Amino acid sequence: MSNLPPVYIVSVARTPIGSFLGSLSSLSAIQLGAHAIKGAVERVPQIKPEDVEEVFFGNVLSANLGQAPARQCALGAGLSNTVPCTTVGKVCASGLKAIIIGAQTIMTGNASIVVAGGTESMSNTPTTSPSSETDGLTDAFKKEHMGIQGELCSQEHGVSREEQDEYAIKSYQKAQAATEAGVFSSEIYPIENLNVDKLKAMRPAFKPNGGTITAPNAAPINDGAAAVVLMSEAKVKELGVQPIAKILGWGDAAQEPERFTTAPALAVPKAIKHAGISESDVDYYEINEAFSVVALANMKILGLDAEKVNIFGGSKKAKIGVAGICNGGGGASALVIENLQ
Repeated sequence: MSNLPPVYIVSVARTPIGSFLGSLSSLSAIQLGAHAIKGAVERVPQIKPEDVEEVFFGNVLSANLGQAPARQCALGAGLSNTVPCTTVGKVCASGLKAIIIGAQTIMTGNASIVVAGGTESMSNTPTTSPSSETDGLTDAFKKEHMGIQGELCSQEHGVSREEQDEYAIKSYQKAQAATEAGVFSSEIYPIENLNVDKLKAMRPAFKPNGGTITAPNAAPINDGAAAVVLMSEAKVKELGVQPIAKILGWGDAAQEPERFTTAPALAVPKAIKHAGISESDVDYYEINEAFSVVALANMKILGLDAEKVNIFGGSKKAKIGVAGICNGGGGASALVIENLQ
């Protein structure tokens, strides 16, 4: 990366992840976002809510939330009336893009303390005629469900139904093990016990004949929010804050809308190059599991070791991590961080 001043992540807070119409469905996206922001700020005892200079917060399904969701979340968290707020809309990459924008804001000297993150309550998204079932998860260009484009990815990259099911099973099992080990100590919505035989027996959801995408290995519909506090190096030193991580670089990429599934394979190398490191420096990767095929196809394209992807790296005291996430419309964002704990 260039010689711009470094930016640090000094605090992280998130809500548990609630399932569709589940334990968090009584809370709006605004309430969830405010909760995450409040928690993130409270975890930095050296600062007060009024010290936050700007907020960037991702939100995709904003219908019925009212004006300026990011602003509502910030004020709901007790931040100052004078804090500028911007809602970021980049579909699934909205929260990560908000963090990137927050880092850029600090690097260019426009702020020294920024809150960034994202919030969503898919349970509370209103349905409207005539598109009550085809708005949020339908490609705006080809007017087809994202799952159909997941099937395209499966065909183009030779990822079988069996591989996707096995990946989904391992993902659920990892999450269960991490929860039981206390890795996600703040979780209040545990993942239900996994029925492996039932998962493998599920019918394809989008292509009845020869389809590979099923409900368990496809994109879930969830409620939740997460926030981070970003801080400049000068402010970290001034306040004596112990950072969690340092942001090393980022990257954005895009290709044909129907191939959004593999856009992370373009964004991740750009982020690594921007960070000024090599692939051999990366200890762990996180690639979003929009569908099982998304993680599997990107691992295949990038030549990644499965043991280095979507593992809870912090528990292994790793140093460099890369996160990549696809977004509808053909895009993706990626971020490189260095663990300082």
